[in-house]
Amino acid sequence: MTQFRVKGRKKLEGVVKVSGAKNAALPILAASLMAETPSTLKDIPELRDVDNLCQIIAKMGAEVKREDGQVYIDPSSVNNPIVDFELARKLRASYYVLGVMLGREGFARTSLPGGCNIGNRPIDLHLKGFKALGAEVNMDHGIVEVKADSLSGDRIYLDYPSVGATINIMLAATLAEGQTVIENSAREPELVDLANYLTIMGADIKGVGTDTIKIEGVDQLEGAEHRIIPDRIEAGTFMISAALTEGEVFVENVLTEHVKPLIAKLKEMNVDVEEDITGIKVEKKDQLKSVDIKTLPYPGFPTDLQPQIMVLLTQADDTSLVIETVWENRFMHVDELQRLGADIKIDGHSSLIKPGNLSGAEVTATDLRGGAALILAALAGEGVTIINDIQHVERGYENIEHKLSGLGADIQKVSLHNNQKKETGS
Repeated sequence: MTQFRVKGRKKLEGVVKVSGAKNAALPILAASLMAETPSTLKDIPELRDVDNLCQIIAKMGAEVKREDGQVYIDPSSVNNPIVDFELARKLRASYYVLGVMLGREGFARTSLPGGCNIGNRPIDLHLKGFKALGAEVNMDHGIVEVKADSLSGDRIYLDYPSVGATINIMLAATLAEGQTVIENSAREPELVDLANYLTIMGADIKGVGTDTIKIEGVDQLEGAEHRIIPDRIEAGTFMISAALTEGEVFVENVLTEHVKPLIAKLKEMNVDVEEDITGIKVEKKDQLKSVDIKTLPYPGFPTDLQPQIMVLLTQADDTSLVIETVWENRFMHVDELQRLGADIKIDGHSSLIKPGNLSGAEVTATDLRGGAALILAALAGEGVTIINDIQHVERGYENIEHKLSGLGADIQKVSLHNNQKKETGS
């Protein structure tokens, strides 16, 4: 068991470098199985979700080597289209192997995927897409099986611009016969990064980043070298941390185009934000102003930054409103924030946040982004906060305690073994 122990009221100052994007790395790692030859992927973050997916890929027969942020994958010996069920339950992205192996082998089987419990996450849109391409889909007692003698392109309209469904359909369609058109597709940068990687491998994909994607199926793909885009959610978390602690932080390795909704809201809140080609400087000089926020699919305000900015809104000058439209359980962190003194009231998909002081307490991370919000609240609060179940945070943030320590935060990662505490951070 490990915890974060955070002593608050430390101003964050300095430079922090953003890691590669988890939500781009995972589908790209899976897509590497579609090639005939090896691939080398760079800026792959050291995360629990990445570890689990690499284990899944290796158990399917691929050769996987990891070193210094690089992953080498040789898929030539892949011979097992069945995803390890226990590993699949640990991360949401395990379902990408369905689209990959359906396109490559015409067959795949996995258990329903795991991940954060932030809402109902059916994969019916994924399966709808597979069926449209000619696959037979069977579900029984939590096991999903897809198979097809051959896949043929079709026009597929998504009822909701689901990132996962768009990715999975695109993966399967890349090796299908003919043209596939995905309408009302997701537009997230991580999806664009995957499409760029597939294109380097030999895929024919157009329109990614718009709401209509056109894919001309190809016979085969070749391995490639590719660098993952920076993690916009990690970047946003550090940007918010600077404003929250009245600090001055330069966030390095961030694409400003990917965080424009956050930049707009921070400026609206009276935070100084300066952009240049190498990163973004965030500084809080004046009283924060209250704002209203509504989460939306990209390019709207990201749901993955809603818990973090909610913490910042507790330090504003008046009441703020947050409306969550993406996940129905995305307010699970509110109970824990209330333990730290936050005045937040939930009404359905809306939260009213009133300004007030935060103070230390013992809390529990309920999910990945909610855990990040607790760290931010601890940084802003008076006294010491202990955060339990930090494995959720480590699914999506690479060495977050070391990066925050480098900015001046007093945060320690504490391992508990037989009631003995061992401090491993700084």
